[in-house]
Amino acid sequence: MVTSDRRKWLALALLCVVQFMVVLDIAIVNVALPSIQVDLGFSEQNLQWVISAYALFFGGFLLLGGRAADLLGRRRIFLAGIVLFTGASLFAGLAWSEASLISARALQGLGAAVITPAALSILSTTFVEGRERNIALGAWGAVGGFGAAAGVLLGGILTDALSWSWIFFVNVPVGATAFILAPILLNESRDARVKSFDVPGGVFVTGGLSSLVYAITEAGRDGWLAGQTLGFFAASLVLLVGFVAWELRHPEPLMRLGILRIKTVSGANVAGFIMGTALFAMFLMLTLYMQQVLGYSAMKTGVAYLAVAGTAIFTSAIAAQLVTRIGVKPALLIGMTTLTAGLVYFTQVSVGGSYLGDLLPCFLLVGVGIGFSFVPISIAALAGIQAAEAGLASGLINTSQQIGGALGIAALSTIATSRTDSAVASGSSHAVALVDGFHGAFVAGAIIAGLGIVAALTLIRRNELEQVEENAEPAFELAA
Repeated sequence: MVTSDRRKWLALALLCVVQFMVVLDIAIVNVALPSIQVDLGFSEQNLQWVISAYALFFGGFLLLGGRAADLLGRRRIFLAGIVLFTGASLFAGLAWSEASLISARALQGLGAAVITPAALSILSTTFVEGRERNIALGAWGAVGGFGAAAGVLLGGILTDALSWSWIFFVNVPVGATAFILAPILLNESRDARVKSFDVPGGVFVTGGLSSLVYAITEAGRDGWLAGQTLGFFAASLVLLVGFVAWELRHPEPLMRLGILRIKTVSGANVAGFIMGTALFAMFLMLTLYMQQVLGYSAMKTGVAYLAVAGTAIFTSAIAAQLVTRIGVKPALLIGMTTLTAGLVYFTQVSVGGSYLGDLLPCFLLVGVGIGFSFVPISIAALAGIQAAEAGLASGLINTSQQIGGALGIAALSTIATSRTDSAVASGSSHAVALVDGFHGAFVAGAIIAGLGIVAALTLIRRNELEQVEENAEPAFELAA
C-alpha cells in the first residue's frame, strides 16, 4: 500500500475516533435510563431494550459485516456504516416514544456492526504485521478499553447538563466529520480472490447469533428455563450448526473455519468473551448501586467513573508501548489479574458505602485491568491472519465481546435480582436487599474474570505471536 507515514497515522486517528464513538454508545445509555424512562413513559419491562436492541443487532450482524467488508470493499462498507450509525443517532435523539427509541437503537447497533469490523480490517491492512501493527492495535485496544468507561462518565454529564437526547446527538458531528475525512485518509481494499457472496452462510450465522443474543437477553427477564427462552436457544443452536455444516461444504465460505485453528486467535476470542461478560455487567451493577443505594444523581455517577476512564486511558497507553517489549501474554495476564482483583474488591460494597473506601480502589484496579486487557486481546485476535481475512477476524473478536457482554448482563442481573427478592422476602430493607444482590453478581463476575487468567495462561501461544506472515503476492486489491 502506497501511503505516507503521516497519512497512515492520521488514518489510525480517524479509525480510533469512530470506534470510540461506537464503543461509547454501548455504555452511555446506562446512566440516562431513569431520565429516558420518565420522559418517554417506558415500562419497566421494555426499558432494558434501550440497551438490548443495540446489543442484539451489534452482536448478530458483526460476522456478516466483517466479511462484507472483505468482499465488497472495506472503505465502502465503513462509509455505509457511518451513514447508518449517524442517522440512527439523530433518530434516537429525536425519539418520541418507546418504539421509536428502541428502533433507533437497533439501527445504531446495525451501523456499529458494519463500522467496527471494517475499521479494524482497514487498520490491519494499512499497517505491516509486527511492531508497527502492534502499536496501531495498541491504540485501537486502548480506545476500546476506555471507551466503555468514558460512556458512563459522559452519559451522566450530558444527561444532567443538557438532556438524555444529547447522548445521541453528540455522535452526529463526529459521524459527519468522519464521512468527509474517510475518502481522503483511507485506501480501498478487498479480497480479490472471492467472486461470489455466501448468502446462505450469511443468513445462517446472522440468524443464529441474533437468536442467541435475544435468548440471552430474554433469559434475564423471563428466566433461563422459560419456554420462549429455550425456544430461541434451540433455534440459535440449529442455525449455527447449519452454518458450520454449510461452510464446510461451500467452495467460497463466508467464514473459513480454519481460522480458529490458530490457537492464539481462539484464545483471544475466549479472553474477549470472558472480559465482555465480566465488564459490561459490572458497569451496569455499579451504576445501579450508586444511584439506587448511595443516592447518586446521573451527573455524580458519571463523574464517579472518571477514575476508571482516566486510569484506563493512562494504562492503555502504557500497555500499547509495553506489549512490544514484554509480549502479549504477560500484558494480558496483568490485565485479567487486576480486573479480577477489582471485581473481588467490589464484593464488599455496603449500604453506607463511601466513594473513597468502597469504590475508588476498585475503580483504579479495574482501570488497569481494562488497559492491559483490551490492548493485548486486540493484537492476539489478528495474530497470523492474512489481510484477505482481516474483516472476518475483526468481526469474530467483536462478536465474542458482544455476546459475552449480553450474557454477562443477563446472567449477573438474574443473580442480583433473585438474591434481592430472597432478601426482601426474609424481611431485609430494600437497600440491604439490593446490596445483597449486587454482592452475588460481583462474586460471579470475579469468578468469570478469573477464568480469563486461565485462558491467557493456556491459550495464548508465544510462537504464533512472534510469527510474521510473508505475503509474496497480496490477496486483496487496492484502489486510491
